[in-house]
Amino acid sequence: MENLITEKAIQKTADNRQSKNTFKEKPLATKKPPRFDNQEQRDFSKTLNMRVNSYFKDNNISRNANTKMVLKSLFHATLWIGSYCMLIFGGFSVEINYLLWAILGFSIAMVSVNIAHDAIHGAYSKHKWVNDLLSHTFNFNGASAYMWNRMHNQAHHTYTNIDGHDEDIAPVPIVRLSSEAPLWSIHRYQHIYSFALYCLSTLSWVLMKDYKKFFANEVGNYTGAKHPKKEYFLLFFYKFINYTLFIIIPLIMLPHGWVNTVLGFLLMHAVSGFFLAVIFMLAHVVEEAHFFLPNEEGNMENSWAVHQLYTTANFSEKSEFMAFITGGLNQQVEHHLFPNICSIHYPALSKIVKQTAAEYGHPYLTADFPTAVASHVRFLKKMGREERPVMH
Repeated sequence: MENLITEKAIQKTADNRQSKNTFKEKPLATKKPPRFDNQEQRDFSKTLNMRVNSYFKDNNISRNANTKMVLKSLFHATLWIGSYCMLIFGGFSVEINYLLWAILGFSIAMVSVNIAHDAIHGAYSKHKWVNDLLSHTFNFNGASAYMWNRMHNQAHHTYTNIDGHDEDIAPVPIVRLSSEAPLWSIHRYQHIYSFALYCLSTLSWVLMKDYKKFFANEVGNYTGAKHPKKEYFLLFFYKFINYTLFIIIPLIMLPHGWVNTVLGFLLMHAVSGFFLAVIFMLAHVVEEAHFFLPNEEGNMENSWAVHQLYTTANFSEKSEFMAFITGGLNQQVEHHLFPNICSIHYPALSKIVKQTAAEYGHPYLTADFPTAVASHVRFLKKMGREERPVMH
């Protein structure tokens, strides 16, 4: 079952901490990882994998990028490079430059989800060198692909919505996403101010988060493993490249003063951060998504595949435009079940997943965009005002 996440494979990942994607690294030490040991639900995973395998085999389709995916990637890459070149060399007015900063921020988010994300998962191409090459677009935009692999591919995808293990819901002092987190009086207003904080997400990532996680060497329940020596160099090398491209060169080249340049830089990150944060939040932090904890023996209630169905939600799954700008991450259910399959195939896979989930009596969470946003706001409001029970 090439490129599919099976129950056996995911448990082996949880037990042995071996990275299955494009990055090669030593096994990670862990803090008592939860186990997905529900034998009664294994048939669902087997049936689903068999049907997905048959879809690709019967239609003679590659699981990796096709022509449509390549053309989409070229569009986003052209917008990314083009907007940067126009900003630096265009000689436009300060008002046009602010617009270009905003477009650049949007294109950074689009390149991250439409190119780098698939590449880091090893899903863009069957060739490792192609995935490695494309993953560097993430680095150029200021976020470490190596640390993303640890925080997202390993911790988040393995332990989705499990407090203390899923890095993507790790505690942030003034945003409460889990009932396990302390409840403060300020959280009462988090459904109002959180969207403004989302604008700071990539700025925090570029300036602080990568360094903090890298040197603390603790991601979710993964802790203590030695970083490859080259990653120390690459972390600082790409941060220097990013700061040079987006801070130093604009300060030198743009004629409207350092204040406008700094404000433009902040606008760029506000746009990119907002888009990326909202894509994630609508997939996992909504009322319909469950937050589970292991029992006293460390076992989860569901198998890994069924766990993904309970903790992950789609939004605007039939919208080609939404798929175009989110890199297919509006269909996070399919992405979580099949992270090693290129996102361009998610619309076709959704029919298989939805049918199989219904046959086995499992949920398939999906909503249109306005409904998903409203659900996220209600979730934030509830988490800011009451203890929400966590499913065991």
